[in-house]
Amino acid sequence: MLRFVIRRLLLLVPILFGLSVALFAWVRALPGSPAQALLGERATPETIKRIEELYGLNEPLHVQYWKFLVQAAQLDFGSSIQTNRPVTEEMLDRFPATFELAVAALVFAVALGVPLGYFAARRYRTWLDQVSVTGSLIGITIPVFFLAYLLKYVFSVQLGWLPASGRQDTRIFDAEHPTGFYVLDGLITGNMPAFWDALAHLVLPAIALGTIPLAIVTRITRAAVLDVLHEDYVRTAEAKGLARRVVTRRHVLRNALLPVSTVVGLQFGLLMSGAVLTETVFAWNGVGSFVASAIFRRDYPTLQGFILVIALLFALVNLLVDISYGLIDPRVRVK
Repeated sequence: MLRFVIRRLLLLVPILFGLSVALFAWVRALPGSPAQALLGERATPETIKRIEELYGLNEPLHVQYWKFLVQAAQLDFGSSIQTNRPVTEEMLDRFPATFELAVAALVFAVALGVPLGYFAARRYRTWLDQVSVTGSLIGITIPVFFLAYLLKYVFSVQLGWLPASGRQDTRIFDAEHPTGFYVLDGLITGNMPAFWDALAHLVLPAIALGTIPLAIVTRITRAAVLDVLHEDYVRTAEAKGLARRVVTRRHVLRNALLPVSTVVGLQFGLLMSGAVLTETVFAWNGVGSFVASAIFRRDYPTLQGFILVIALLFALVNLLVDISYGLIDPRVRVK
């Protein structure tokens, strides 16, 4: 297993190199100039030239790429054109918000999706199964922004149960944020009002972002459990009189969770990179909204840095999923 992990980590080097080439080419192919986007339509050629010299945009492309590669290897992605702050600092400020939101959405999806999929398979072709299939179909097809605005209108505007936007109420002055994860910070610092307030702000964005993963996890779990239930060893175990909970724990869930763990890993990467609409609707100061703004402003350093780091996180999460195979099912051994 250790050799497998080391081999997979080494494999990341050519993958990230290829991604950096494609990313650099894509960013430079975006229409418009960063200096023009920053200064506006009334900018003079002289001011545009000064901005391009400041950020090295007037240099040949191969020189720009080499500088980007050398700096990225040192986790230095230059300065953001739109904020003039180091991109690394912007990441440290915004990644905790998106990571917290993605984890909450994934917990919501897995905590509901696995039981729903399991019981739907156990009660195949009953009303519970039909409700599960129909609900998951609606969850996959409903647009994220529509669901986000619907949740916000019902639970914030009409009922007033939950906050409509932001990560924390501005009236909580004594909240400290040593890690940037507001819910965790409330627990660490012992500030329970700040903890409950951060948790309340997290509920609606997490549900909006986690609905599609919930539907996918439910469908995958249902299909995987149905396959396992038809295996001979499960029927034999039940015929021997083993309790259902024992059969479920030892034989059904252990085998059915393998494809589910793969989907969960992929969904986490997608949640990290696809939270743009949710963060925009709920004014969530995370990566998604900042990267979307960087695209419109042609902020090359920000786009290159954030997308490369998200790709690295995506690869690491999938590595953890592969490792979890051997932990979930001892028959699976990675050689």
